[in-house]
Amino acid sequence: MWPLIYQFLRTNAVYITLPIAGVIGFVGYNLENILSDKYTPYAKSIQENRAERMTKEDSLKDASNVEKLALKGNILNRNLSPSLANEK
Repeated sequence: MWPLIYQFLRTNAVYITLPIAGVIGFVGYNLENILSDKYTPYAKSIQENRAERMTKEDSLKDASNVEKLALKGNILNRNLSPSLANEK
């Protein structure tokens, strides 16, 4: 009896595992949607920051007085997930 069941499962393994994998994937996808936080706060892009810096009237009036171009934050925090960011 067992050899017949094993033979059936071996020959039809593709047809048996595909629906099982689909159900597991569907359940996992929906469980991840329920448990994860999808909120991402808005942060200005580098191009927007540059455009604002370029349009400052103070920097346009006197070309000899230019503020140092430096990154204001840690570069590793740029694309940090909100769940990993420190709440301050």
